[in-house]
Amino acid sequence: MSPTVSRYLYLARHGDAGHEGPALTEAGRRQAALLGRRLARAPLDAVHHGPLGRAAETARLVTAELDGVTATEAEWAGDYVPYWPERGELPTSDADRILDFLGDPEPGEVEAGSRLVRETMARCTGPVDAAVPRHELVVTHSFLVGWLVRAALDAPDWRWIGLNPCNAALTVIRYAPDRPASVLLYNDMAHLPAELKWTGFPKEYEAEFGGFGV
Repeated sequence: MSPTVSRYLYLARHGDAGHEGPALTEAGRRQAALLGRRLARAPLDAVHHGPLGRAAETARLVTAELDGVTATEAEWAGDYVPYWPERGELPTSDADRILDFLGDPEPGEVEAGSRLVRETMARCTGPVDAAVPRHELVVTHSFLVGWLVRAALDAPDWRWIGLNPCNAALTVIRYAPDRPASVLLYNDMAHLPAELKWTGFPKEYEAEFGGFGV
């Protein structure tokens, strides 16, 4: 029997695509290439990406900077709502705002999201039965990054809402066999110059946080 060892899950939101367009902007392409150069130092075993163009293009530009790793498309890494909360589980002060943000699901959307997130959890989380630790990158969208961070912290199911990474920011979660999951990095943009940080967020974020070098 193989030993059980740690899994390191690297998560990245796709590069800037303007108003969530199908293709990356010039800024988004630069972000993706810089993310790839940073990840060239990581011992990645696999790269997965969602099916939408902005995630696929980001993964292609990232893997262009890596040796011996190709990107694989995965439906579970796509852009979907991972969990639809009920009003009763939300804080009273925020319930209206959150439910207005999510809107009403399309027919079958709740079931599809539940199926995809179950597949994600089975495929990407927990230690692995292997001889050496496993390192995997998933290029995806903000909702799924938020869900996986929420799950690693054992937060309430609805709390994926509000965990929104910037474009091409890096999150890393470790799943060790002898301890709870650890969020090692979240929304890390150290690989991006100031002009490429905080895209995907309102402009006031850059104004508020840019001076701190984050």
